[in-house]
Amino acid sequence: MIDQATFRDVMSQWPSGVTVVTTLAADGSPHGMTASSFSSVSLDPPLVSICLTTTLYTHELIKNSGVFGISVLAKDQQEVGRRFAGMDPTVTDRFAGEQWAYAETGVPLLDSALGWFDCRVVHAYPGGDHTIFVGEVLAGHAAGKSAPLLFHSRGWGQFADVLPDIATLSDSGVVAGVAGSAAGVPAAPVAAGVAEAGVRVRIADLTAATSAADAQALLPRTYPLDAASVLVADRAQADLALEAGVAVVERELDPLVPGALEEVLASLAGIEARSAVILRDPFSDECHESVLAAVRALGRAGVAEIGLPDSAGSATPLQVRGLLQEVVALARPVPVRMNLHDRDRLGLVKAITALKSGVRHFDTTLAGLDGAVATEDLIRLLEEVDVDTSVDSAALVALAGELRTTVAGAAADAPDLPLSASTDATEIVGAAG
Repeated sequence: MIDQATFRDVMSQWPSGVTVVTTLAADGSPHGMTASSFSSVSLDPPLVSICLTTTLYTHELIKNSGVFGISVLAKDQQEVGRRFAGMDPTVTDRFAGEQWAYAETGVPLLDSALGWFDCRVVHAYPGGDHTIFVGEVLAGHAAGKSAPLLFHSRGWGQFADVLPDIATLSDSGVVAGVAGSAAGVPAAPVAAGVAEAGVRVRIADLTAATSAADAQALLPRTYPLDAASVLVADRAQADLALEAGVAVVERELDPLVPGALEEVLASLAGIEARSAVILRDPFSDECHESVLAAVRALGRAGVAEIGLPDSAGSATPLQVRGLLQEVVALARPVPVRMNLHDRDRLGLVKAITALKSGVRHFDTTLAGLDGAVATEDLIRLLEEVDVDTSVDSAALVALAGELRTTVAGAAADAPDLPLSASTDATEIVGAAG
């Protein structure tokens, strides 16, 4: 028979979620403990199980009361887990400071958990030094978050996605960047070169158009429409672009504006599969819950992709990590596309953070003309970590070099150029430049 030390060592390699198990004493007072031996048993009827050591006080309370609750802890609830595990000797009331919900049995259920089950014991099976309690689920609640707290190798942790095999690229800034410079470079050949290299290109922004005629005039017909995207303000503009042959239309959504989500979803009805929705300022702390709600709704609607721009470059790598751990899972199977600014040279740091958080799609700008992460820099990073992009990297690097040289030359001849044509390294040259 295997020795106990080896058994523990092997089991420590199995990652599990972390729960708080709650129940009631004979006088009705609550009691709770941290546990990871929790599992689903049956869908019909809904049954779950917990395994508790027979010497535990909680074991006796559940045995006598016949009820228990399971609250699944989120990634940021390590302190709650430690408290209910009795790891903080200064705590006298484990339940203090938390909001608790109550359902059928009267046991306290952690309101801020990822989810909870309210259960009645229907079976109790001996399992060596444990008892396997099987509970019928009388009530449940899911909070809509998705990043759990994990227990692995006798420590607390979080999910960290492995690097993907492949990533896709789009470019939403090069056409506007070239048009805004004084270099005199025609935008159409640049857009065609980027598209031919395998990168989707935003060729127009129709949102400023005040009429159908204005929108028609802003929509270029000499660009590679079948590999292009267009930013639109409403359904009429979306239909115009799609009828012209544009591959993807993009809508912006401010999740903090009441009714905006419903309006965008209604305007995309029937064309969801060719529509990308870009959330405005998604990394702002004050709109976190609104962003999650929007992502959940857009994922259910089946849009082509959900865009998360860090257009001001103000998001920290930790903010990127924290949001993406929830958003990527909520959006599935809809892909999330990141647009990252290169402020303070942190764009590539946030790109690798996004990769490790499950993002497979990125929006960049050739030569970093608009201050975004430069397409060629991200390609180099992806190649260095063995992530394929299925683009012609040599062609893009050459095109970026030509573009930087042309814009830099124009800037030298005209020192009062606007920022979009500046030769400042943070604007047009990234880490590989």
